[in-house]
Amino acid sequence: MAFDAEFFVLLGFLVFVGVLIYVGAHRTVLKALDARGEAIAAELAQAAKLRDEATALLASFERKSAEAEASAAAIVAEARAQAEQLGVEAGERLKEFVARRTKQAEAKIALAEAQAAAEVRAAAAEHAARAAEIVLADQMKGSAGVDLVTREIGQIKGRLS
Repeated sequence: MAFDAEFFVLLGFLVFVGVLIYVGAHRTVLKALDARGEAIAAELAQAAKLRDEATALLASFERKSAEAEASAAAIVAEARAQAEQLGVEAGERLKEFVARRTKQAEAKIALAEAQAAAEVRAAAAEHAARAAEIVLADQMKGSAGVDLVTREIGQIKGRLS
């Protein structure tokens, strides 16, 4: 039997594998593979946990977003209602203001009319008194005037007694 190079390569390989088995290299490789598998399993578990947390967080943010939109809509509706109420109140106040000013203007006009009427009456009375004075001055000349003054003084004495 002739031993060629292939035989020695086979024999070297078998001796190498035997030495690896004797030393326990297969256990080290299996432990490394198991450790790697456990690390991958742990990473997958961590990834699943993070995914669940992210899903919960996303749901929470979506819920908060919906609540914020509802709150914003409520605030806008409240603001519109307040604006309408303020508009109504401003309109009422404006009407009251116009009515008050109109009443004040009417009162001023009535006062001015009363003052003008009083001035006209006073002027008329003054002119009437002057006219009466002129007429009486003409009529009181002579004995008729003396008789009238005497009679009136007597009546005044009678009224005072």
